[in-house]
Amino acid sequence: MKYRDFTIACPMSLSDQPIVIIVGTNRPDSMSRKIAEYYQDILNQLNAPSLILDLVHLPHDFTVSAMYENIGKNEKFNGLRALLEQTNKFVFIVPEYNGSYPGVLKAFIDGLPYPNSFSNKKAALVGLSSNTQGAAIAMSHLNDVFSYLGMNTLALRVKLAQIKSHYSEKVISNALYKELLEMQAEQIIRF
Repeated sequence: MKYRDFTIACPMSLSDQPIVIIVGTNRPDSMSRKIAEYYQDILNQLNAPSLILDLVHLPHDFTVSAMYENIGKNEKFNGLRALLEQTNKFVFIVPEYNGSYPGVLKAFIDGLPYPNSFSNKKAALVGLSSNTQGAAIAMSHLNDVFSYLGMNTLALRVKLAQIKSHYSEKVISNALYKELLEMQAEQIIRF
């Protein structure tokens, strides 16, 4: 099933809602996208429908054409808003940028209707970094924003430190990382 630029991975019945995996950067060919695809494979194995929303597909001018006095005027952004309004569960793949999460993710969140876009919805957080902290601070910052918006987040936040050393050609070599991602995927399904 296609939703504009996004593909739902599993067959769905009308009662099934996909878990939306959000790639938290707009960097082309990002490691975050690769981890999102890995996570989607886990959800597929658990027969949970999912789709990947990669911020690389955001309209390039959305901070001007879809926000403030222009709310509702950018059709592509309106489609993303509509998708998120119908979604109850999310997985955020969050790379660490300068000690926090990417500004494009914050701008995307700020462009969504307040307060209802994330209120009483559920999310899992996966952080990745090239350093040894696995985006712990980035996920903490993002969790603070979600708390303010009324989003319920899983306690298990997966931290993928030095990810480039543990990921190659669709395989995560770190057994603990694999176990944590699988555990979290099961939890978001049941959450």
